[in-house]
Amino acid sequence: MKRTFLRLAALATGAVLASAPAFAAPVAEAAAAVPNPGNNAWMMTSTILVLLMILPGLALFYGGLTRSKNMLSTMTQIGATACLAMLIWVMWGYSLAFGPESTGALSQFISTGSYFLSSVTSDTTAATFSDEVISEYVFVCFQMTFAAITAALILGSTAERMKFSATMMFVAIWLTIVYFPIAHMVWAGGGFLFEGGMFGLDVPAALDFAGGTVVHINAGVSGLVLAYLLGKRKGYPTEPMPPHSLTLTMVGTGLLWVGWFGFNAGSQLEADGTAGLAMINTFVATAAGGLAWMLAEKLAGHKGSALGFCSGVIAGLVAVTPAAGNSGPFGAILLGIIAAVVCFFVVSKVKAKLGVDDSLDAFGIHGVGGIIGAIGTGIVYSPALGGPGGDDFVMGTQVTTQIIAVLVAIGWAAVGTLIAGFITKATVGLRVDEETEVNGLDISEHGERAYN
Repeated sequence: MKRTFLRLAALATGAVLASAPAFAAPVAEAAAAVPNPGNNAWMMTSTILVLLMILPGLALFYGGLTRSKNMLSTMTQIGATACLAMLIWVMWGYSLAFGPESTGALSQFISTGSYFLSSVTSDTTAATFSDEVISEYVFVCFQMTFAAITAALILGSTAERMKFSATMMFVAIWLTIVYFPIAHMVWAGGGFLFEGGMFGLDVPAALDFAGGTVVHINAGVSGLVLAYLLGKRKGYPTEPMPPHSLTLTMVGTGLLWVGWFGFNAGSQLEADGTAGLAMINTFVATAAGGLAWMLAEKLAGHKGSALGFCSGVIAGLVAVTPAAGNSGPFGAILLGIIAAVVCFFVVSKVKAKLGVDDSLDAFGIHGVGGIIGAIGTGIVYSPALGGPGGDDFVMGTQVTTQIIAVLVAIGWAAVGTLIAGFITKATVGLRVDEETEVNGLDISEHGERAYN
């Protein structure tokens, strides 16, 4: 009865207000957007999932692939790199990548202002891809984990021979001159690869849902260049250097796959249908990649291996990253299969011809898989393949934009890595001495052993 009375009272009040003169109503100011608690909660969860990818996921994945004498050093470099990236992010990284928009030609490459998060408070918000907003601190944290894992991925190319001090110095310089500008160019409004940003040309925006260019091409190419600067490990490739624990690598693979749901689905910035699309694509592309790599091994005359399965899983994850919310499930499966087969060929056949010691195949999987995913996104975005492209979608135009984005990422990463590498080499040196390398970096650099 009380509920009926309240309903009638509300209707009567509405009728009175509707019949009142227009001038009698006060002018209402637009209410400030309020973060959706559900989206905030999802983004907080996604942020923790990406952290899980780094520690312990990537640390175990890379650590298991090294020789036992370098297990702890590999894990320590990854952990310390992530920590350093987080501190740099709040000091100046967020400002350069996502800070207040600046003017002039430089604005296409970096932002300025808001150093030390000076403009961020508990009340400030960050826009999503609809009319919703999330708390800016949540957005800062989410993007912070992306910076951390991208820098850590590079270490797969330099494992077992790079100084710890060199790693720290290189990461600080590299983040500043490579990662932050590329993140701004691809993901920040007004950046070089946004719609109309490329020399003012009327072109569609580059599609990179969760980091094909920003994360994987960036890290893979940088790792390859840094590996060239470091030189090959002592004894490579004549001495066998098998992984010391594929068990730990398998555990790391599982943790990476789980964390990748935060990486991909979280990049929608909302808990909505597109996040659900990114989620299922992260399932099926990865599953296709793991099986396709093992099949490629079998067709090449080998046995389908655990290492091949793990490598295929990562290749599928890498390839679907830029397409996670930009593809239908069928397109995602195709990307996972193609990336796994091509990456297998690069790692098993092409790598030796490059004359570089990409220790844990950071370039062979992340670089190559990222290129396939970034360009392929321009194809699977098509509605004909189940993608979300509209009626005005033109595949040739979009693929051209994707290729330009890939070339910009490759060029920027290569040149920036050379600069950061040469500065590091001239100051603290890049590589450990021969005795340290022979004894292993665990005991020589950190005074500890992974196993007694």
